[in-house]
Amino acid sequence: MEIIGLDVHDNEQLRSFWEVEQAAHLHDREQPLLRTFGAVVSSYADPSPHFDREPLGAVVDGRIVGIADLGFSIGDNEHHADLEIAVHPDHRRRGIGRALHGDATRRRRTRARTTDSGEVYSPVDGPDSPGLAFAKTLGYDDAHGEHHLAMDLPADPDHLATLAASGHAGYEIVTWRNRCPDDLIDAYVEMRNRMNADAPLGELDWAPPTMDLERVRLGEERVGRSYDSVVAAARRTSDGTMGGYSLTFLAHGTTEALQDDTLVMPDHRGHRLGLALKLATLDIVQREHPDRSSLHTWTDPENHAMYVTNQRFGYRPVEAMHEMQRTD
Repeated sequence: MEIIGLDVHDNEQLRSFWEVEQAAHLHDREQPLLRTFGAVVSSYADPSPHFDREPLGAVVDGRIVGIADLGFSIGDNEHHADLEIAVHPDHRRRGIGRALHGDATRRRRTRARTTDSGEVYSPVDGPDSPGLAFAKTLGYDDAHGEHHLAMDLPADPDHLATLAASGHAGYEIVTWRNRCPDDLIDAYVEMRNRMNADAPLGELDWAPPTMDLERVRLGEERVGRSYDSVVAAARRTSDGTMGGYSLTFLAHGTTEALQDDTLVMPDHRGHRLGLALKLATLDIVQREHPDRSSLHTWTDPENHAMYVTNQRFGYRPVEAMHEMQRTD
């Protein structure tokens, strides 16, 4: 076995990397939401100026059978590294995961990064999964958890009509695709920063980066290479103030959709805007992307208001996500 750094411009190596990632998650998880090969190529071959990626491969008999996805923020959180490890199911229990972890740790330390963290999954309220047990064996702590929720599409129209009847008096819902209109961008940046500030992090030693116009516009351009995005925002009719937004991603070449951020600004809560925003994005998804068969989101069970909203919407928990962390 040999651990190598992958050439991010070698599509054959990236294809092997992606295939191992797919095989590992499909073997271990009930309903994973996985990134496409196009998204992998876009992320690695043309990296963001705010993030540096260093993919690793474990090679046995000339074939990549295990991977480590190592990443480093640039300009923020410069004590921290992201790390995900996956081993093909046919090559487990041979020390490959440990070898990848050891090499990734060495590379992390050469950059003076003292902490790393990554996601693993297990059944909801169930026993430890192989990934969770592996992380604990290596000394990682369970720093934060969320539930991965999913719902089938198309949604029941009668149920959606009942939800919509609750109303959102005093607000109008504005929507866009892929790029925020220029006249709303300042308010959108403010809401994105509030979303980052409000997101629960548990014990993670990581701080959300500050968004600005350049960073939001760059993100829209880069995400658009592999995903369509749909945004709904609530605007108070009395003064035009923006009160919240919801963001959904639709990966190219799949039949799934990701309900990502949903935020209601503090001064606008209590008007059922979160539900109205989710309904607005779902309406667009189902009208303009009728091929989508499922919708996914992640929610901290301790975020009771949003968790209940998602349950009312029709989501069900399919697995628990654990953000595991280790500090030198």
